[in-house]
Amino acid sequence: MTPQIDISEDKISELSPELLNALLKDHTLSTDEQQVNIFWATDNYADRGEGYQCGDEITIDSITGTNGNIIVPRAVKSREQQQQRSREMAEVFTPSWICNKQNNLVDNAWFGRDGVFNTEVDNSDGTHSWIVNAEPVVFPEGKTWRDYVNENRLEITCGEAPYLVSRYDTVTGEPIPVERRIGMLDRKLRVVGENTETTDEWLKAAQTAYMCIYGYEWQGDNLILAREALFYTFIEYYRVKFGTDPLLESLKQIADIISWNLWQMDGLKGVIPNSCIKLPKSKKEPLSLFSPEDLGEQEKLTLFDCPGCKNKDIHSHTGRYALIKDWKENKVLTFVSLLKQK
Repeated sequence: MTPQIDISEDKISELSPELLNALLKDHTLSTDEQQVNIFWATDNYADRGEGYQCGDEITIDSITGTNGNIIVPRAVKSREQQQQRSREMAEVFTPSWICNKQNNLVDNAWFGRDGVFNTEVDNSDGTHSWIVNAEPVVFPEGKTWRDYVNENRLEITCGEAPYLVSRYDTVTGEPIPVERRIGMLDRKLRVVGENTETTDEWLKAAQTAYMCIYGYEWQGDNLILAREALFYTFIEYYRVKFGTDPLLESLKQIADIISWNLWQMDGLKGVIPNSCIKLPKSKKEPLSLFSPEDLGEQEKLTLFDCPGCKNKDIHSHTGRYALIKDWKENKVLTFVSLLKQK
């Protein structure tokens, strides 16, 4: 039996409704006058009726109280649901041992040596694991722990963000203790813990670590799970370091950073999913995934009214380009502005 994964919107809401409200926010669509939340972007919940259609925003009421536990990690979903999402959205989740191998490759290049955080173990029975290097991380000449924390990292099409944080294995559902975690943010927070003493020092460095971790995802339920995973990770590392929970004000600051740095986006277009064209909320599949021969004449016209869709040019879409925040420069910009034009 798969152990229960500790993710709950109700727990976050009990700490403060402001926290869950912040984790639901879509900064691209929100204004100073009105908050707009990320939306479902999937029909997996449509049979629940109003408020759960593909284009509906995800609200606090729709995922808490009597509606709690609607959103669950992939490992808890039925095999039928997993297969459906794999067919419709190419959703495939990577085991933690593979995430660890690939994250190690990044760190091997940065540090100029292998085995900085752990040593990979490939067992004769076909299973895989790792042995944690428990010694404090030693940094190469010319680089400091602050340099490592300040390195920007991005997980594309992040799903539940297993490359960023590893609270549990996204395939097996097995919880992973803090000291054995292997995500890119996990590694930054380990370094922060080893090099700070006071809560003020830790909080400032931890916020920097969060500001330097990014990820985007199409489906709203996955994005919520990813944001929650980063949120709970903050609490858990703070507990390990100081033996208590962080203050509400610190949680609010982290929730705001998370809501900026993990955002909803069509990764092929750089826009809010389905924003190039208008679709009925009950549409079974995103039109942007269709091939032209699958569309009716009116749908073809609507699709090809967007020059970006027609010419496959990420810089020419009529949809709403997703915004991200450059914390170092303290400015907001579109994600596609970081990509070179042809």
